[in-house]
Amino acid sequence: MAWVYILRCRDGTLYVGSTAKDPAARTWEHNNDEHLAARYTIKRRPVVLVYTEEIARIDDAYRRERQLHGWSHGKKQALIDGKLDSLRELSRASGGDPSTSSGTGTDSGTGTGPGSGDPSTSSGSAGEK
Repeated sequence: MAWVYILRCRDGTLYVGSTAKDPAARTWEHNNDEHLAARYTIKRRPVVLVYTEEIARIDDAYRRERQLHGWSHGKKQALIDGKLDSLRELSRASGGDPSTSSGTGTDSGTGTGPGSGDPSTSSGSAGEK
């Protein structure tokens, strides 16, 4: 099992990552471990886990992470808030492709607010404010 997660940083920006670890444990690393935390989150601590999406395979989680990186802050916030009906409209508002706006990048993912997970590896990258 793998996860895509979104962290809200102290400065209000959103960081998107993927992991095979428990998302709460990965969040702890972002907040406390100088070697395992991303450089982006180290500078913006504390970070708070605001969204998780469980995905069957880590390579699919990484693909979903890359998809979310292309989303605006507003679209990511709608996903976090569970306003899935707003995603298509937010894509059109920014001139995006509505076919990528459903919020379900894979058929194996289910999103939730702050959640739990399963141990192993991770990657991640920052969103925008």
